Amino acid sequence: MVELQGARIILRDKIIEDAEQDYIWRSDPELASLDAAFPLTMSYDRFLKLAQDQLRYPTPGSHHFATTTLEGKFIGNCMYYDLDSVNKHAELGIVIGDRDYWSNAYGYDAVTTLLEYCFNEINLTRVYLHTLEWNKRAQRCFEKCGFAQVRPVRRMSHDFILMEVFREDWLPKAEERLAARF
Repeated sequence: MVELQGARIILRDKIIEDAEQDYIWRSDPELASLDAAFPLTMSYDRFLKLAQDQLRYPTPGSHHFATTTLEGKFIGNCMYYDLDSVNKHAELGIVIGDRDYWSNAYGYDAVTTLLEYCFNEINLTRVYLHTLEWNKRAQRCFEKCGFAQVRPVRRMSHDFILMEVFREDWLPKAEERLAARF
C-alpha cells in the first residue's frame, strides 16, 4: 500500500469506495473533454464491476492513486502508467474532478508529489505526458512542475502537446518546487 503526502493532498491507493465519484466524473462531458474522451454511457453497475476488476488485477506498469485533501476528501486521481522498466520512464496522468479544487494548486501539489516518488523511489529517469493543445491551464501547471513542451502529437483526431521532465533536470530544483506547494 502506497500513500504519498504533499502539502495540500494525499495520494493514496484506489479503493472501491472511489468508484461512485469516479463514475460521476467520468460521465461529466466537460471533464471527459479535458481527457479527449467521451462521457461514460455504461451503467454504474457495469462500471463498478470494471473498477472491482481493476483493483483485483491492476494493470502491470501502472499505479493509480486517489487524490484527497489532507482532511480525506476525494477530489481526483493521479497516476503513472506505461512504465518502461528498461528505459526507466512512464507516462503521467491527472484529473482534479472536483471543480471546487481547480486553480488552487491541488493539481500542482499532486503532480510534484508524484514526480518526487517517480524520481526518488522508483528511480525513473523521465516522466512524460500528453495534454490537449488547447488546455493552456494544464500546460502552465505542468511547466511550473518542471515539464517542458517537446512537440505536437496527433492522436485519435485530437491535437496534443507531448511534455516531459527528466530526473537530472528536476532534482536540482526539486526542493524549490516542493516548497512552492505550501
